[in-house]
Amino acid sequence: MYLKGRHLIIFINLLFLFVFSCKSVKTINPGNANLNLSVKQVIKKNTDNEARFKTLSARVKLDIFQGENVNGYTVNLRLEKDKKILLMSSPISLVKALITPEKVSFYNKLDNTYFEGDFKYLSDLLGIDLDFQKVQNLLLGEALFGLKDNTYNLSVNDKEYILQPKKQKALFELFYLIHPAYFKITSQQISQPQQERHLQIDYLEYQEVNKQMLPAKIKVIAVEGTNETNLDMEFKGVSLNEDLRFPFKIPSGFKEIKL
Repeated sequence: MYLKGRHLIIFINLLFLFVFSCKSVKTINPGNANLNLSVKQVIKKNTDNEARFKTLSARVKLDIFQGENVNGYTVNLRLEKDKKILLMSSPISLVKALITPEKVSFYNKLDNTYFEGDFKYLSDLLGIDLDFQKVQNLLLGEALFGLKDNTYNLSVNDKEYILQPKKQKALFELFYLIHPAYFKITSQQISQPQQERHLQIDYLEYQEVNKQMLPAKIKVIAVEGTNETNLDMEFKGVSLNEDLRFPFKIPSGFKEIKL
C-alpha cells in the first residue's frame, strides 16, 4: 500500500492534503444521536450533508509518522470541485502537483524531476479501481465508493452506525462508520487480509464552513505487514467559491521519473 522512494512519498503526501477548516468556522455540535433509522434513511441523511461548493483554497499543515521518523509540512491547496486539485509546497513552490480526472502530475525543483501519468499505479497499490472522484470523496469525508452504488447491512455499536456492503469485493473488505447526529462519515476502512494491508481514514472532527459540513481534522493510517504510516492533517485559512487560478507547467530540462 505504500509508495516507495522519496518521489513517491512526496506525491502521496501531497495527494492526501485536501480537507479543510475556514476563517469563519465553528465546530459541529454533536447534537442528539438517533440510532433507530433504517439503511435507506441513514444514506439519505448522509447524502443531504454532502459538501457543495465550486472552489476552495486553503493552507494545510501535515505531520507524517513513519516508524521513528516524523516530518512536518505546510502545503497550499487550490481546488475546483470535480475538475482539478493543485498542491504547492509552502512557503515557496519547490514541489507542485496537479491532479485532474485524466491524470496526475507533479514536479520537484529540489532534484529537477517530474512525473506524469494516470491513476493505474495508485490503483495497483491500493488494490482498488482508483480515480479522481474516489480520491475527492475520500478527502472530503464522503463515501469512497458512494453509498448509492451498493446495498448495505446496517448495524449499530454504542455510538455510531456501521455500514458494510452486503456483498464485499473479492479483493478487499469495506466498512463505513457514520455519526448518528450529523450523519457524516467518522471512519472508512479498507482491508486486504491476503496482502496484510489496511487503509483507515478517520475523520476526527468536523466544522461548519460557510454552511458546509467539512472535515477539520483527519488521520490516515496505512498498514502493510509490519509497516505503518500515519498522516495527521490540520486545515487553516480556507476560502470557498473564490475565483482561482491553477498555474502548472513542468519546467524544461527536468528528468521524467517512472513510478
